[in-house]
Amino acid sequence: MLSTILRRVGISLATIFGASVFAFILLRVVPGDPARAIAGDMATEDAVAALRADMGLDQNLFVQYWRYMRAVFTGDLGFSYSTGGTVNSLLGDRLPATIELGVLAVIFAIGTAVLFASLAVYSNSRWADRLLRTASSLAMGSPPFWIALLALMVFAVQFGVFPGPEGRLSPGLVPPADITGLYSVDALLAGNIPLMFNALWHLVLPAAIISIGPFAFLSRLYRSQLRSTRRETFVMVARSHGLTKFPVFNRHIAPHGLLSILPAGSLLFADLLTGSLLVEKVFGWPGIGSMTADAIIQKDFAVVQAVLLLAAVLYVVVSLLADVILTTVDPRTRVGAR
Repeated sequence: MLSTILRRVGISLATIFGASVFAFILLRVVPGDPARAIAGDMATEDAVAALRADMGLDQNLFVQYWRYMRAVFTGDLGFSYSTGGTVNSLLGDRLPATIELGVLAVIFAIGTAVLFASLAVYSNSRWADRLLRTASSLAMGSPPFWIALLALMVFAVQFGVFPGPEGRLSPGLVPPADITGLYSVDALLAGNIPLMFNALWHLVLPAAIISIGPFAFLSRLYRSQLRSTRRETFVMVARSHGLTKFPVFNRHIAPHGLLSILPAGSLLFADLLTGSLLVEKVFGWPGIGSMTADAIIQKDFAVVQAVLLLAAVLYVVVSLLADVILTTVDPRTRVGAR
């Protein structure tokens, strides 16, 4: 068990290092001068050269990378020249909004995937199974930003069921006292129930849109696992002991299938926290995604590098935790298990 954890920790550290190198080099081979983009077209060449030197872009790549990683290990993610603030403060301001949105999206994705896949497999109905596969195929092939625009037109503009791109709260409402950074949670802790429901009201539609892609993947994965588990020997033994259909499915098939959801769901959670770029932009959500979109347009290296590094760390940490939990609950996944 310990050797398995140590091996995966080593792989995780190597993955983070590789991601940092990849992000660093990728941003510097992209055409365009970030110093010119930040300084503006009206800036003089001397001003641009001074800014380029201040950003460290006049040094070779090895020196730039060494300075960047040295700063990262001291907790300094750099300075955002496009906003005039530190990247640490930007992430601190934006990350809670993305976490709140991502957590609800994961709940939607896993909940609906487990529900509809279970209904399709339990009913053993051909039309229910076909409907699930069709819905998941459509979900996987639909661009999230297009669905977000369509949802805004229908549910916000046409019917007014959900708010438009207002951000996290309705205009005029004061955010709750900052405890966790999650408006719905902070409003609940402050006892402000109307504000909590307003925050949740703004969360539902973008979270539902973001969850569509993960739902498609997880529903197919869970359906496949349930169908294969039905043919396992222990399920046949349970039926031979006189158990009816529902207890067999509820006690033996469904829990076994959930083991496949754990690692996949954990990776999707990390992906949702950093991959909701266009959806956040459409909904005016002040999170990591919209911040990254603005930083890419303005060629703000420090912000984009920090987000890519954060994505890598999230992937690795969440994946490592999922592996440890899965190894604990399912001994068959351990190295050397027979």
